[in-house]
Amino acid sequence: MDDETWAIRYIEVTTRNWWPGKKVLFSPAWIQKVSWVDSKVYVGLYRDAIQTAPVFADSVPLTREYEDRLYRHYGRAPYWVHEDEHKPISSLSAA
Repeated sequence: MDDETWAIRYIEVTTRNWWPGKKVLFSPAWIQKVSWVDSKVYVGLYRDAIQTAPVFADSVPLTREYEDRLYRHYGRAPYWVHEDEHKPISSLSAA
């Protein structure tokens, strides 16, 4: 969760059903469908892309460098590009 905006930036996925012991992240914006009956979340990513994604370690702080590698790996535009488009213009006051 983003400390400033309270936006949920990532979902942690443990790939133990596919490969032992790996955790990866992906954006909730990439979710295409949720099946509550099947307990599955469908995302627009190939299994191979998830398998080769940068490993996430929750013991290490999340850095912009890691986020940049993650978005480049998945071939997606980073969230901060879109946020900059929607920031309000600061008003300047004369002294």
